Amino acid sequence: MQGTKSKLNAESWANCRPGPTCPRRHAVAFSSPVAKAPLVQAVVSEGRASRVESGPGGLADRLRLGSLTEDGLSYKEKFIVRCYEVGINKTATVETIANLLQEVGCNHAQSVGYSTDGFATTTTMRKLHLIWVTARMHIEIYKYPAWSDVVEIETWCQGEGRIGTRRDWILKNYATGQMIGRATSKWVMMNQDTRRFQKVSDDVRAEHLVYAPRELRLAFPEDNNRSLKKISKLEDPAQHSKLGLVPRRADLDMNQHVNNVAYIGWILESMPQEIMDTHELQAITLDYRRECQHDDVVDSLTSLESIEESEAVSELQGINGSATATANNQERLNFQHLLRLSGDGLEINRGRTEWRKKAAR
Repeated sequence: MQGTKSKLNAESWANCRPGPTCPRRHAVAFSSPVAKAPLVQAVVSEGRASRVESGPGGLADRLRLGSLTEDGLSYKEKFIVRCYEVGINKTATVETIANLLQEVGCNHAQSVGYSTDGFATTTTMRKLHLIWVTARMHIEIYKYPAWSDVVEIETWCQGEGRIGTRRDWILKNYATGQMIGRATSKWVMMNQDTRRFQKVSDDVRAEHLVYAPRELRLAFPEDNNRSLKKISKLEDPAQHSKLGLVPRRADLDMNQHVNNVAYIGWILESMPQEIMDTHELQAITLDYRRECQHDDVVDSLTSLESIEESEAVSELQGINGSATATANNQERLNFQHLLRLSGDGLEINRGRTEWRKKAAR
């Protein structure tokens, strides 16, 4: 293992960089106007250089360690876990994992020519002021990567009828090839001006699905898997709470609302410390019910899941590909979560987390 990791030197990384024979060239073969985005250009105006457009072939595109797969229908990228991305356990935090998922999804969109002005917005979406917003996110982590580990993430997207789209991910330890996590998400379309949801039109579907797998491909193909489980509303009084959370300016994204990763941190704020000390997060599911703005005040509520709910989860088939999941369900704990506006109690997010006992060190 140590010998394998030592080979990941600068020369090896250089060989991984996209070049003239990179599979990314397949993207331009599709008959879609969004695949013809120009390269990065600089325009000098009144003595200032400004970025006009970004697309395949740009400087960032050439330097990042990612590319489309050979068929052009998914995207893989490698990331080194930085020291500031790990927590007290010296492994990547769940927020780090979620941020990497978002990053590789955006880089996938850029690699096929989508605009950098929003998250994977197509030509038609930009004309109509439409954006994608997260409706559900489900992440399972089987082994957390440590500082300086190299993680390879593969992602692809598919249509979800008229209601939106889905994006899936597979995470692997690049040195060993071991699958260390999986994730799936659902996205819906919103008008950026009115903040109202909108159905996906035929024009947007045509632009978007040209880069999707021709046959259904799921990160969680198991029947009745955890990613499909409905989350019940957590009722008061909650067993644990953290009240009066306020979004920071840094929590806002380019769509002018709180980034979906910030919700994970708010949920963890109300977890009991004794559980955080003895367990680690194995799975998290988030249902996004309402936008959160920069001036909102948020309450985070958490309760241990009821026995009935937990038993229903334990009956799910398989262990979702986890090579490290413990066989003793008594060492697992499940919690329900609710994020709400402090003033009127309106739901922002429903969540569910599963925790496994930390391995002895």
